[in-house]
Amino acid sequence: MRSTTPDPRPWAVWLRRRARRITTVLATLALVCTAALTATGTVQAAPAAWTPKPSPMTTPWTNQVSVDNPLPEYPRPQLTRPDWANLNGIWDFAVTSADAGQPASFSEQIRVPFVAESALSGIQRKITQNDKLWYKRTFTVPAGWNGRRVQLNFGASDWRTTVWVNGSQAGATHSGGYDSFSYDITGLLNGGTNTIVVSVWDPSQTGIGAVGKQRISDVAPHPGGGIFYTAASGIWQTVWLEPTAAAHITRLDMVPDLTNNTLKVTVRGDGISGQSARVTVSSGSTTVGTATGAVGGTITVAIPNPHLWTPEDPFLYDVKADLLSGSTVVDSVGGYSGMRSVGVARVDGVLRPVLNGKFVFQTGTLDQGYWPDGIYTAPTDDALKYDLQKHKDLGFNMVRKHIKVEPQRWFYWADKLGLLVWQDMPAMDTRTPDSAARTQWEAEYDRIIDQHRSSPSLVMWVDQNEGWGQYDQARIADHVKAYDPSRLVNNMSGINCCGAVDGGNGDVLDHHVYVGPGTTVPSATRAAVLGEYGGLGFKVSGHEWYPGGGFSYEDQADQAHLNNRFVGLLDALREVRMPAGLSASVYTEITDVENEANGLLTYDRQVVKVDAARVQAANRALIDASRATTSPVVLPANQYKSLRVTTSGYTDRYLRHRDGAAYTDVVDANSAALLKNDATWKIVPGLANSACYSFESRNYPGQYLRHREYRVYKESGSGALFNADATFCAVRGANGGVRLSASNFPEQYLRHYNAELWLATPGGSHAWDNPGSFTEDTTWAVEAPWAP
Repeated sequence: MRSTTPDPRPWAVWLRRRARRITTVLATLALVCTAALTATGTVQAAPAAWTPKPSPMTTPWTNQVSVDNPLPEYPRPQLTRPDWANLNGIWDFAVTSADAGQPASFSEQIRVPFVAESALSGIQRKITQNDKLWYKRTFTVPAGWNGRRVQLNFGASDWRTTVWVNGSQAGATHSGGYDSFSYDITGLLNGGTNTIVVSVWDPSQTGIGAVGKQRISDVAPHPGGGIFYTAASGIWQTVWLEPTAAAHITRLDMVPDLTNNTLKVTVRGDGISGQSARVTVSSGSTTVGTATGAVGGTITVAIPNPHLWTPEDPFLYDVKADLLSGSTVVDSVGGYSGMRSVGVARVDGVLRPVLNGKFVFQTGTLDQGYWPDGIYTAPTDDALKYDLQKHKDLGFNMVRKHIKVEPQRWFYWADKLGLLVWQDMPAMDTRTPDSAARTQWEAEYDRIIDQHRSSPSLVMWVDQNEGWGQYDQARIADHVKAYDPSRLVNNMSGINCCGAVDGGNGDVLDHHVYVGPGTTVPSATRAAVLGEYGGLGFKVSGHEWYPGGGFSYEDQADQAHLNNRFVGLLDALREVRMPAGLSASVYTEITDVENEANGLLTYDRQVVKVDAARVQAANRALIDASRATTSPVVLPANQYKSLRVTTSGYTDRYLRHRDGAAYTDVVDANSAALLKNDATWKIVPGLANSACYSFESRNYPGQYLRHREYRVYKESGSGALFNADATFCAVRGANGGVRLSASNFPEQYLRHYNAELWLATPGGSHAWDNPGSFTEDTTWAVEAPWAP
């Protein structure tokens, strides 16, 4: 509880009144906390001399960032305390050579927690491995904290961070860019105005640490860059103080157990000497269950008839943990949990990931978490939430956080909104890492798992990506699974790409296919997922990071083509790939990022490029289909049949071959015998996939319908390519008809166009991809053969 003792200092009273006025205007809990800090005498570096730099692109939140109170929300939703003091805001700043000591003067100012490369920091310049960043500010400890320990917390700072308080180093130097760290600074405080100095050295890709997509480059928009982006150096998450007891709770590890309707909680602590822990789970004002046990041991809380957490119903229980010395509460923290289970199981004979024991197709996007104004740091909490809310608006139920780890508030929003999270461990540089790099990377990975292991939305750890910095894939996957057995493990996303080496273990087999969706199928031990696909590009004038410099995996002529193409991919997942065993897909990507122009949103978040309602409907259909029991489309194998056009006005036409190519032609009882033979096909098990079909000519045995450069022919041949080109998968069409998808290009369908047969792509750029009557033109009636 906060102290209610009157403060005798007149200036403090004035500050407190001013803080109340601010609180009244903004009306947020976080600002109340910050106002309390101001009222108890915090001294901040004067903000008047500081100004932001112009952002290359302005997001809706760029100009909403407070100068001296950015990101005022409590930063750690899974371990909350009522008393805390936000140290975000204007700090004195300097840059020296990497090997220099503390500078005599700090000639600049920076807005923490925005990285030095960003416009929102007010610095906005290139930082290299030859630089060291220096931060400095003062503070006073609120009088109400007397008698308690004072913890100095960093959400994240990239990369090697050293902290001094009043000239003495606070604990050990921290190495790592994505995990939080803390220091007990009680013994370094002077009882008055205290000074913090922080140094950060960030070698980015030239060092041994995890860097993800960061690369040292100019901060102004420029051509090139490819799939790598501006580096993010220094403090990039909230810095704050909080008081604790000498014996206090440091972490809650919470694992739901649906088999026994319990929540298993491990209360971690520091300074523990005989204390016990009590865990209370509640829903609103109603206590659901409570249990007491040893600190560091498993405390099992019964949850009768648990309300399950799902993406559609992301119900969260409140959790409170008390540290007890006898019957006296010496520390209390708040948190939350969702009751859900994650696993892999056989569903109708196919290995699938299951949520709460049931298969649901996981459809999501690649989310890289970059911002044109803040780079690694979202400008506001609303901005941080926005990208996740857009996933929900577009009908996705999953997000892959791609080789970056976000602040804990990001996970809070994923938990609260209801999105399944695949969390990548940020990659090292693409070179083979040495022993020091491996030791650092694995230690940071463990810390990241510890810090986010209680988030119900997080369902899978992704260890490595496309072979970047790869080593010991199988060993690492086994370690992660043992370290957190409550989640799925992906040993390598993109085992088919870029020199990646599959560890052969883990819970999923993950391919990257651009544009896709490809033909990934499960193995005997791993479910099949599409870790990346898509990359459809569309540049929006006025919303490009470097105008004219954007690239994508497949440019779209306009928004109509983008919508048709994207929805076509989602439909192919539903109609073809999911029935063949695919269980999840990750579209590249939710937003443009610097010179990548393949986002569903522009980089500045000002424009949603796609038809949100249409995309939502396609995703909803995909998810619903995964829950339904739908029998596959079965054609009469080893029988002769004829394929009739179903398009209105052309229903007297049939698929036939002529001079080696495939056409449609009018066939009736009076047609010549040759035409009737040409319009008759033997349906046989697919040459490349026996679950699909091939169509053998009636009068040219051994010759099959096959596609070649989009046109469809009757040809003979052999080998894997020919067999794939001559294999088509049956998809349910309208009014009892059937659509035929190419086995090796699932998003492309057999279509008649101007009496010719083509392999057509929804949203494609060719004439035969014309959206008019697309579904009708690709739907065929399987009828009695004209030539038995």
